[in-house]
Amino acid sequence: MLQKMINILGIGSFDAYRRGNRPLILVNGLAEQEESWYPNRFVWQKHFEVHLPGVLVYGGPVIQERLAEKRPINIEFLTNRLAEYLDRFVQSAPYNLVASSLGGQISVEYAARYPDKVDKIVLLCPSGFGTEERLPVLDGARAKNYKGLVESTFHDRRFASPRIVDYYAQKFAMKHWRKAFFETVRGTKSHSVVDKLKQIERPTLVICGREDRIVDPVAVHEAIRDLPNYKYVSIPNCGHAPQLECPRLINRMVVDFMNNNEVQPTAAMAGLGG
Repeated sequence: MLQKMINILGIGSFDAYRRGNRPLILVNGLAEQEESWYPNRFVWQKHFEVHLPGVLVYGGPVIQERLAEKRPINIEFLTNRLAEYLDRFVQSAPYNLVASSLGGQISVEYAARYPDKVDKIVLLCPSGFGTEERLPVLDGARAKNYKGLVESTFHDRRFASPRIVDYYAQKFAMKHWRKAFFETVRGTKSHSVVDKLKQIERPTLVICGREDRIVDPVAVHEAIRDLPNYKYVSIPNCGHAPQLECPRLINRMVVDFMNNNEVQPTAAMAGLGG
């Protein structure tokens, strides 16, 4: 019962607390937490104290109240949400951050703001690195083409499972959830963190899918190529969600980087089978 409550709250496993493992903070993008990390979370819990802060909960009272007050859902607000969660519920800095897409911007802003609270960072297809995101998700949502919406995330469309498609169909049917989603896109899509990248001196691994149709991997590479503490890996035949499309590969790369500060992409590519 205790472990079930811990899972619901998005807090690391009880065993991880007993082992005293280092905290691993998963920061999602526009997708809500549940759908962002399902092939990864329980693997990483064997090595780290995993936390899933509810930074973006479109139907939750925090975002709904903010919208009612006509205040923006922007990167500053979301970074404040992450900082508040870590200060209240984790309190064991320095943190290791693993972030996807929009979560990459939030994590970069957090690391620039609180450099002493961050150990290592992994950014998966991060947005805000020089070009505005291409968002076929918006066209898909407006046309109620939820299958197309989900497919735009992946290179291999077989990963657009009916379960995920049904999830978004149900969510977008709720007016308050839909409004919060679109307002979040509106408030974050033009934000850039390029000027913050050089402020981060912690080891940072950036992983992009070579066939990403949402974030331009070339622009991401250009933004970090001259920064000595950044490592860049491009994964072939992979789209905007490598943690879902290539979970075994990403799981291993994250563990290796966090434990050894090393990544061997050539050897790791052997795990591209899923």
